[in-house]
Amino acid sequence: MNTDGDLRTRLRSLTAEQQQFERNLARRLSVDAAGLAAMERLVTQGPATPTELARHLEISTAATTLVINRLADSGHVTREPHPSDRRKIVVRPSSQSARTARDHVALLIEHTAQLDASFSDEQRQTVNDFLDRALEIYAEANRELE
Repeated sequence: MNTDGDLRTRLRSLTAEQQQFERNLARRLSVDAAGLAAMERLVTQGPATPTELARHLEISTAATTLVINRLADSGHVTREPHPSDRRKIVVRPSSQSARTARDHVALLIEHTAQLDASFSDEQRQTVNDFLDRALEIYAEANRELE
């Protein structure tokens, strides 16, 4: 880890490590970036319709259908009838794929929780304030690009 440099350098390094983790997880699950994003949505928030996934992924419903097809072909998701609207389907992560994804992120979550627990309340507030302000900066930059 680079211990020299300013906050901006450290944020770039953190972002790069997160992106590398996501690429490695996608490779481990044998999915592409869109498939990983869809799986993340399904595992963390539960089943979704293709339209809901398209909104989450910010891609067309036609492109989402291709993502779902690839995930279904590789056994990562199943399609089921919508419980209240027979015209719709619901995409659900397979229990094995959800378990595999959780297993791979469990250590990351555990170590992050340990790091958080190592801070005093004052230190945690300082870190949270910094991250909140950094997120605001990124959100503002994203709004300008939209």
